Amino acid sequence: MHTTPSPGPPVHRRAEVAAGVRASLSAGLGMFPLGVAYGLLVIQAGLPWWVAPALSIAAFAGSLELLLVGMMVAVTPLAAVALTTFLVNFRHVFYAFSFPLQLVRHPLARTYSVYALIDEAYAVTVGSPGRWTSWRLLSMQIAFQMYWVGGGLAGVVLAARLPAHIEGLEFALCALFVTLTLDACRTTAQLPSLLLAGLSFAAALAIAPDSALFLGLLAFLGALTVRYLLARRREPADA
Repeated sequence: MHTTPSPGPPVHRRAEVAAGVRASLSAGLGMFPLGVAYGLLVIQAGLPWWVAPALSIAAFAGSLELLLVGMMVAVTPLAAVALTTFLVNFRHVFYAFSFPLQLVRHPLARTYSVYALIDEAYAVTVGSPGRWTSWRLLSMQIAFQMYWVGGGLAGVVLAARLPAHIEGLEFALCALFVTLTLDACRTTAQLPSLLLAGLSFAAALAIAPDSALFLGLLAFLGALTVRYLLARRREPADA
């Protein structure tokens, strides 16, 4: 008697994709309105509408994209753009140490997973360790990009229908980093890093106001390196 094979694996894949989308909801619902602000900012900066989705595909990194809009308007030299991009996104290198990338075996899928390794994807996997599969991981990352690209396109459409210019959208990037800073500095142990960041930017602002962000990032990176080396040197003495 002939029996029809059970479609077990496809059902399992659909369940994993659905689980990945559900895992993206909490952070993704916060990404969408920020994406709308990004799309509005692109149009109000006088850039073509297609810049919003183009940047979201070529450089899928929300904070960097918001920063690039201002740099494009200011016609910042490419060398400064490249180095600023490196400094802003350098933290992603450390995400790879604990991100479950080994679950993704197909070369193209793994390439996409590396490309879409954003803060939100890392935070969700760290918060829910040990439950990930390739399908769940990739569906979550694809959902995150859809939230961001969709939000940017919604912002572009909204900007075309607004009767007047909205003031303060350029503060979106600053507001994002203020929120991230407050979230990271919940204990007194992080106060030295906060003070180093403030001093680095203040010094850069005094030395070169036109390149304060770039010099401030370099100074802060150097200050953190010195702090780390000093802490390592004190460890044997404390032991």
